[in-house]
Amino acid sequence: MRTPGPTPRWIVALFLSIAALPAQGQEVCKVTQPTASFTIRHRSGAPDLNTDPNSPVWASAARTEIVKDCTHMVEYPETKSEVRGFWTDTHLYLLFKCPYDVLNLWLPAMGGGPRNKLWDRDVVEMFLGDDWTNIRHYREFEIAPTGDWIDLAIDLAKESYDQTWRSGWETTAHIDENAKIWYAAAKIPLAAVSGQTVKVGTKWRANLYRIGGLGEDPQRHFLCWQPTCVVNRDPNHVPENFGTIVFAK
Repeated sequence: MRTPGPTPRWIVALFLSIAALPAQGQEVCKVTQPTASFTIRHRSGAPDLNTDPNSPVWASAARTEIVKDCTHMVEYPETKSEVRGFWTDTHLYLLFKCPYDVLNLWLPAMGGGPRNKLWDRDVVEMFLGDDWTNIRHYREFEIAPTGDWIDLAIDLAKESYDQTWRSGWETTAHIDENAKIWYAAAKIPLAAVSGQTVKVGTKWRANLYRIGGLGEDPQRHFLCWQPTCVVNRDPNHVPENFGTIVFAK
């Protein structure tokens, strides 16, 4: 849910105003400090990426969940999504497990990204930044159920959503139609986010998202790991309200 390209600002502002209206009397949430924190443990080696939560890669990984609306005081238990994570000397690994009722997909799939406007269909997103001074500079990563992806370098101070930037990450996705769950996994180079050596005790600013549902954006669900609780603006790109990923031993 962002607006790279020539979309007129008045259209964006109108859409965001409509999208931010409380649904059925729902109140806008409030951000409290400290914001959400996700502590992930270190693992040696370079595990192969997969989407099987029962595999040795993910079985003992730290877990958190995405269930809350980004803006309003409401939860979506029917689509509560689990996120697992760990890190190695060189990469951050994340796995998303996303129950669904119906999927909203870009078809035909491209067979892997980068694909523009993934955020207009079902997708999971990761916003990651290591700079605690210039918080408006960070990286964005997205994966769709089809396996298509996009990564972007964000600089809100310059209104820049650079889609030419490439992180060198690895991704994979899988749809389990019988269980009605889709999975997305990411292996993100630490160096793509930070020029500093990541070590035990390092903290990154972060938020994790799931977007799903049919129809136009006001009818879709925008879920945030750390709700950003803003109106009249994009509820995802709110770095002042991000949570924290903690790199532990």
